[in-house]
Amino acid sequence: MKSPIICLYGPPGVGKTSLGKSIAEALGREYVRMSLGGMRDEAEIRGHRKTYIGAMPGRIVQSLKKAGTSNPVFILDEIDKLSSSHQGDPSSAMLEVLDPEQNSDFHDNFLEMSYDLSKVMFIATANNLSTIQPALRDRMEIINVTGYTIEEKVEIAKRHLLPKQLKEHGLSAKDLKIGKRQLEKIVEGYTRESGVRGLEKQIAKMVRYAAKSIAIEEEYDIKVSNEDVEKILGPARLERDKYENNDVAGVVTGLAWTTVGGDILFIESILSKGKGNLNITGNLGKVMKESATIAMEYIKSNADRFEIDPEVFEKYNVHIHVPEGATPKDGPSAGITMLTSLVSLFTQRKVKKSLAMTGEITLRGKVLPVGGIKEKILAAKRARIKEIILCEDNRKDILEIKQEYLKGLVFHYVADMHEVIEAAITKQKVKNAKKL
Repeated sequence: MKSPIICLYGPPGVGKTSLGKSIAEALGREYVRMSLGGMRDEAEIRGHRKTYIGAMPGRIVQSLKKAGTSNPVFILDEIDKLSSSHQGDPSSAMLEVLDPEQNSDFHDNFLEMSYDLSKVMFIATANNLSTIQPALRDRMEIINVTGYTIEEKVEIAKRHLLPKQLKEHGLSAKDLKIGKRQLEKIVEGYTRESGVRGLEKQIAKMVRYAAKSIAIEEEYDIKVSNEDVEKILGPARLERDKYENNDVAGVVTGLAWTTVGGDILFIESILSKGKGNLNITGNLGKVMKESATIAMEYIKSNADRFEIDPEVFEKYNVHIHVPEGATPKDGPSAGITMLTSLVSLFTQRKVKKSLAMTGEITLRGKVLPVGGIKEKILAAKRARIKEIILCEDNRKDILEIKQEYLKGLVFHYVADMHEVIEAAITKQKVKNAKKL
């Protein structure tokens, strides 16, 4: 059969290219890899005409010649990083290669004849779908390769990464033993990623320390302890995305999606005497600033329902801040978090402990679904969050996640902003509540 064009998409280091290699091994076919990152010359794909000096066939045909077969598993690495220049647009040239209906007579300029690519199994990899040309994206079957949980990372380290590094450093399993607890400490304290590339670097440091000790005949503990981890890797720099206490009104925990997986972020808001101005800081993009404006206007129009005195809006300035100002942040999924933060601030009632939320809002107070749910759930688990507020339409995303990842989490599915406020904000006022 004509094999569909598969595109493995996900954050860096989750094993997309390795998965392609494994598919080739499982099928017993030759493995060919071609990196597309930064390619900007169309002739790299279609070949040069013979009239040019130094003319060559395109990289597709060259790779097939090197593989010595017409039906290899062909990995097109980093398809989202194709660029274009005055020499042509390679992503448009890829349309012919990656169309199962057209690629049976792919035309190479150097060969000056058609070549059948329909027997080749193409697997593309990408970190970001938004930079892939829409017509090209339409031709591919997109499979999302998500990040790993802490438990999965520990197993990957134990079964694959540690044996691989020991072999590369000329050591055996007798020379160094790292237990589950220590691997967990390395994962939580020294790596902050969806994949396992950073974890492999940290394990390599541990193995190099053992190799150095053997080389200079220095004594060391073969069985690594927590103290040894800190001695070799230094103090833990990334101790879990800590959930901060929100004893103050106006502090809410949100869930965010980043290119390296899920993360938690805090949204803070504060009142100061003034004329009702709204300030927003924290290196936020246009969409996030709009969410803050929508939230503010919605509260003003529904002040009675939230038991807020309308005069407050004219007597006080509101300042919303999202910490970690050096990191650019954007997207609609902080909408309900911002609205909850403002309602908490105006009513001087605090938000429940160990609770996080994600969702987009409309001016009518409807909650809309958002993406990246699995990564966000993993971030919540890392931060020891117990309750999560999501849009009702995101229920289907939760059903796709394995039950073991959801252990210890309570989900509140909402369709309207009032349901969010009921689920998130406690009835009691904070200590030293401001008199508004």
